[in-house]
Amino acid sequence: MTLVLRNRGGAAVRSGTVEFGTHIIGALGVDWGSVESTVKLPAPIRGGQSVRKTWPVCVDAWRVPWGMHVETRDVDVDWR
Repeated sequence: MTLVLRNRGGAAVRSGTVEFGTHIIGALGVDWGSVESTVKLPAPIRGGQSVRKTWPVCVDAWRVPWGMHVETRDVDVDWR
């Protein structure tokens, strides 16, 4: 999952977390479940700066049977 994080404020962001909600989607589009994962924010991010960061989002193979796929649909960022 690749995100561009923009700090539009005047003060630096010193820490924080990014939470991903990855959904297991069936062949007919039914959402069978989700897996959440949390990673650290690439900090510090100065005021007015943008940072591009890529994280691997993994789901155990047994959670995704044949014919299903995963989609990361939810992203929440907690800035500090």
